[in-house]
Amino acid sequence: MILAEKTDFTITRMVRLLEVSRSGFYVWLDWKPSDRMIRREGIEQKVAWFHGDSDAVYGAPRILADLRADGETISRKTVAKTMQRLGLVGICPKKWKTTTITDHADAYPVDAVKREWDTGALDQVWVGDITYLRTWEGWVYLPTVIDAHSRRVMGGPSPPI
Repeated sequence: MILAEKTDFTITRMVRLLEVSRSGFYVWLDWKPSDRMIRREGIEQKVAWFHGDSDAVYGAPRILADLRADGETISRKTVAKTMQRLGLVGICPKKWKTTTITDHADAYPVDAVKREWDTGALDQVWVGDITYLRTWEGWVYLPTVIDAHSRRVMGGPSPPI
C-alpha cells in the first residue's frame, strides 16, 4: 500500500497513519527471503505434490522415499512436521483381524455327504460360503447357498430395504 501511494503522500505521513516505523518500512522494502525459507517452501510444495499424486494415501515414510529419490537430503521427522504444518495425513490401513476361531481338537468338520456332491437330484445337497468384502464404509459379508447338482445360487444377500 505504501508503494502504491508513494507518489501522492510522503513516506513520513504514510508510516504515521499506518502506525509502522519508518526504519521498519525500509527494512521491509529491502527484505528478501532467506535460503532456509526458500528451501522450506520448496519442500512444502514437493510434499504437497507427492501427497496429492498418491491420492492422499502416502504418509511421511513413503513421501520421504519419494523426496530422496528426487534428490532431496531430508529426514523423516522434517517430512512429518511439514505434513502436519500443511494438514496432510496419510491413510494407514487397519491390521487384519481374524474373525474365525479354530478348534484344533476338531480340525476337520464331519463330511455329511461322504464327498458325493452330485446325487442326481435337485435340492439334495446344498453348499455355502461367506466372503468378506472390504469397502470404504467397513466390512460387508456376502453369504451364498448353492445347489450342488445344478450349481445355481439358491440364496444370497437380501436386497437392501
